[in-house]
Amino acid sequence: MRVTSSLWVSALLRRCFADGTPAVVMRRGAEEAGAIFVLVDRLDGTVDLYGPAPQTAFGEDAVTDRLFQLLREKVPNAEADQRLARERDFDPDLWVVAIEDREGRPFVDVMKG
Repeated sequence: MRVTSSLWVSALLRRCFADGTPAVVMRRGAEEAGAIFVLVDRLDGTVDLYGPAPQTAFGEDAVTDRLFQLLREKVPNAEADQRLARERDFDPDLWVVAIEDREGRPFVDVMKG
């Protein structure tokens, strides 16, 4: 059974805070099942954007109920904002979590390849 988006985002924030890494919810989506996007500010003028991995990325023996893919890497914030605007047009119930990390760590499970 998949945990709610709200609970999952809360856990992500705790993971970041436990590491001393600032994180904030920029956009609250649907409590139960809103898609989650993670914006990582590298504090050098660039950001990375992660979004939900396609369902085909999940194997039958998946150990996580949320898997992410890198959508944009080391791009200006405006480029990531444009992508998020297109995603919001498609799904207005999405969540956006912003993390500040010079190393670019997303604190989520990212699909390989």
